[in-house]
Amino acid sequence: MFGVSACLWSIIEWGKLKETLAHFDSHGFKKEKNKTDTNGYGIRILYINLKRFFLFFTSTILVTCDNSGQSTSRGKGLNAPRSCLEVLPKSVRLEGASITIGSENAYPEERPERRVKLGSFEIDASEVTNGQFSKFVEETGYITDAEKPQPEFNVPGGAVFSSPSAESPSWWRFVEGANWRHPEGPDSMIEGRDMDPVVQVTRDDAQAYSNWAGRRLPTEAEWEFAAKAGANSLYVWGNERAPEGQEKANTWQGAFPIENTMEDGFGARAPVGCFEPNAFGLYDMIGNVWEWTDTIYQKKEGKSIYVIKGGSFLCAENYCHRYRAAARQPQEAGLPTSHIGFRTVSAD
Repeated sequence: MFGVSACLWSIIEWGKLKETLAHFDSHGFKKEKNKTDTNGYGIRILYINLKRFFLFFTSTILVTCDNSGQSTSRGKGLNAPRSCLEVLPKSVRLEGASITIGSENAYPEERPERRVKLGSFEIDASEVTNGQFSKFVEETGYITDAEKPQPEFNVPGGAVFSSPSAESPSWWRFVEGANWRHPEGPDSMIEGRDMDPVVQVTRDDAQAYSNWAGRRLPTEAEWEFAAKAGANSLYVWGNERAPEGQEKANTWQGAFPIENTMEDGFGARAPVGCFEPNAFGLYDMIGNVWEWTDTIYQKKEGKSIYVIKGGSFLCAENYCHRYRAAARQPQEAGLPTSHIGFRTVSAD
């Protein structure tokens, strides 16, 4: 129960966390950058800024203590969708159009709004699943980047989300042995999860699958057009995040990264197609996992940083808030994580 006990815990841990920050630099990385430590504070673990976490943590204390006397009887998953897809849907053909992408009303990187002309294309109705990726690997013998030694760590593995603590305040850690077959590490398996979106795939991995399938990754503009499905509202389903209390996508409910109330029925990735499709018949364009695009965000030190779209199960109202079609985020192309997947397209 996230009430008085959590309030007291937060106040105690707040003091510990303040001391912990002294051991990190201004970018949120552990100061011994030349070392690989077991907690995963490598210089490639996304771009976590612990000072930002400190602010989130402090605000959470205030919210928790202010609401500590309120009832939290609302159970987890009360708004969970009734069923998920059992069979993958067919891809959807979208006719070319002149569209507006971007937004003037949200994050700076979404500006400016701009007109783009697109040709016709066909897009997967759902994210590529473990089952689909398994077939690709079986037929080709492909080895993903996460299954190879990673720079800075010198062992195979990937970035995995874990709830933070005073001792380990970063919510991302490098886990040796994490890959698409073991998304959270060696102890996790994908057996029985064929309909989950495949993760721990880099952009090169996604491109390799796309090439094998005779398809490609979508551009940012194609992806955004497909996600909006003609909508001009804040969210693709309307202007309210959860109309009438109903969650419309797999995101984080509660105070990220401390408490996920799971009112959408899921604490992490969901199988594809557990929420209603958009007006184009496309599932999970918003939430569940971020999706790779073929659009370069910027070049840095000779390396391309790519745009990912759609937000994930880790996006919350107090953090990220990128479960919108116009939202975009930069991602290092060679970093496998537990919250990024992809879907493919083909053009005429």
